[in-house]
Amino acid sequence: MAKTVADVMKMVKDNEIKFVDFRFTDTRGKEQHVTVPVSHFDEDKFTSGHAFDGSSIAGWKGIEASDMQLMPDPNTANVDPFYEEPTLMLTCDVVEPADGKPYERDPRSLA
Repeated sequence: MAKTVADVMKMVKDNEIKFVDFRFTDTRGKEQHVTVPVSHFDEDKFTSGHAFDGSSIAGWKGIEASDMQLMPDPNTANVDPFYEEPTLMLTCDVVEPADGKPYERDPRSLA
């Protein structure tokens, strides 16, 4: 079932979410993630994304040009049953912040 941004925000409220886990896959197929307190999450994250350091991912970017954006996909929103605190997980596309184009080494951009 397709989820809208409004559906995701309702999930956050209804499940008393404390953390949001932005997940993505590196070139080798390993799942990576960035977790933030729910106070750092709002509807704008679906259009502006969440910044992260791409140099921390093996084989991606050098430190001199490491800024990247995670763009959450609302269709992937689920409450993670394994975290101690209520946590929403969102699978993300990785994009270049300068132009918003998909990052060429993001497996989700290859399909």
